[in-house]
Amino acid sequence: MSFEARSARTSTTENDVESVAVVVVTYNRADLLARLLDGLAAQTRAPDAVVVVDNLSTDHTADVLAARTDLPLQVITTESNLGGAGGFHLGMRAAYDGGWDRVWLVDDDVVPAPGCLAALMAVDEDCLTSVREDLSGALVEKAAVDFDLRNPLAIKPKRSAVDTVWADRASMPAMVEVQNVAFEGFMARRSVVTEIGFPDPTFFIFYDDAEYAVRARRAGRRIWAVRDAVLVRQLDFNQQHDLSGWKGFYMYRNLFVVHLRHGENALVRLKPWLITLAVVALSPLRGGRAEARNVIRAMASARGMRRLADEARPPR
Repeated sequence: MSFEARSARTSTTENDVESVAVVVVTYNRADLLARLLDGLAAQTRAPDAVVVVDNLSTDHTADVLAARTDLPLQVITTESNLGGAGGFHLGMRAAYDGGWDRVWLVDDDVVPAPGCLAALMAVDEDCLTSVREDLSGALVEKAAVDFDLRNPLAIKPKRSAVDTVWADRASMPAMVEVQNVAFEGFMARRSVVTEIGFPDPTFFIFYDDAEYAVRARRAGRRIWAVRDAVLVRQLDFNQQHDLSGWKGFYMYRNLFVVHLRHGENALVRLKPWLITLAVVALSPLRGGRAEARNVIRAMASARGMRRLADEARPPR
């Protein structure tokens, strides 16, 4: 059956079971992607569609995808590398246009345990996220339990995360409310996308997921981390990036955009300017001229992104 034919069916079966499309974004990580697809094929609750956005990979990603006749794949190959943000934007649009009831966003460097999707689908909530662990089984879920856009003295809005509050999965409650997410296991119902729109592709990388979570919460949705939805991260969790390099530009800029769009008071919305001044002033001691240039460029770019990009707005 074609993807279009599957998409045309009603959103529920006679048993009133919701449908779900998985959205995967990948770029030059064919071997990791293969492990993820193995994990999706092994789910006790099979996905109704798997939308893979290939950001113009130059490795053997195309061969990996061509071999997967065991999954209901829809492959979208971009004309350029759109980054994670652009890829998830494109993939969520495809899933929404396909008519699926829920969309599950997963990166190419995770593998779901066999019962992961079933655990999520069993929860009657609009926004959910799976809970990540590393290859040793240690809890590495970074979703924020407290994401503070009220306190102007909080340099970083993430004040605490799942893995800083709970030592391991066993000590967690079955459901934990979180305030931001990573697009490594986030699930949303179709009604959420209808109301708040799509991930903002202009972010390219970093904070597109956090910004989307803020929009969802502002629309009255609560976001729940489901303890028994196990997602295994294949790579070490490294959130330390060179702030003087190209990734540093996006980290600064997109953090600033989140504050400018969603800061809950004028002082919080002023924080990006203060951070810029502080980084420039301290550049002789840390970061040097390259980081100073990055943060100045980031602030200038963020000013033009105060409003949500048109293509990320709710579908009309």
